[in-house]
Amino acid sequence: MEFDLIARIRARAGQRDDVVLGIGDDAAILRVPEGRHLVVATDALNAGVHFPAATAAADIGWKALAVNLSDLASMAAQPAWCMLSLSLPQADVDWIDGFLDGFLALAAQHGIALVGGDTTRGPLSVCVTAHGLVEPGRALRRDGARVGDDVWVTGSLGDAAAALALLASPESADGHRTEAGDAAAGASAWLRLRLDRPQPRLAVGAALAGVAHACIDVSDGLLADLGHVCAASGAGAEVRVDALPASDALCARFGHEARRELQAAGGDDYELCFTAPQEMRDAVAGIGLEAAVAVTRIGRIVAGDGVRACDGDGRTWRPGRAGYAHFAG
Repeated sequence: MEFDLIARIRARAGQRDDVVLGIGDDAAILRVPEGRHLVVATDALNAGVHFPAATAAADIGWKALAVNLSDLASMAAQPAWCMLSLSLPQADVDWIDGFLDGFLALAAQHGIALVGGDTTRGPLSVCVTAHGLVEPGRALRRDGARVGDDVWVTGSLGDAAAALALLASPESADGHRTEAGDAAAGASAWLRLRLDRPQPRLAVGAALAGVAHACIDVSDGLLADLGHVCAASGAGAEVRVDALPASDALCARFGHEARRELQAAGGDDYELCFTAPQEMRDAVAGIGLEAAVAVTRIGRIVAGDGVRACDGDGRTWRPGRAGYAHFAG
């Protein structure tokens, strides 16, 4: 049955001219273009940890690839190939087809070919390895932030964490409600879409090469991930928590203080957080317009270490937790 599943996946996988040998052998053979560096990222998604157990198969497929493409985006890499390893409780053909619907829809959007992987029996878990290409010296990294840089984020923050909060407890929305039930339901549906189908910011990431100094994708929470940039760059950061971009759906379902917590520390956003010199503000704004993605300036890089979040009056603000940690407590 395992080989039937592999054949099913191979029949639907996309191809590229630079794939010498794809699915079906012990390993893939890929042609790396001359004058390009290879960028490789891998992420594992486990049921009950990275997605609710009842998540639709197509949404799991989409997200499994999206989180890896987000890593490529944060390094200004263009996606090329990916590999997929699946652990499944049973050989469920309908589930596989649904999973591939989501996975391959996103792959087609970004021209990335599935070239190999593995299937095995066990608890539901998905591991994807994505390969991208970047010109030498053009990759964005965590260690390039400089004192005086602006700190920016793409899109909106806190939506995915809000969806998880609502799933855990419909009353977790801080007592904040919209005037109409339909509006509340619509807002909740939008938040769930942001959890299940994050949008990797590949166009923005590629355009930031030569403009931004440092970049990271926001997976474990803004303050935690920006803290990684600060640690790698030997600098600190100040963030205006009330400047963090919020979606209309988040504002409709959560009150002010709850939104702060979700945006600053919730995680699962898969937006880009990057630093750029002040003289690049117009260039950054232009990149956002070109990609049709909101870009928001939320703070600055300063001398020192760590990340200080402050409110509109300049007072230090601290969340209940800094971000998600897999092995905490």
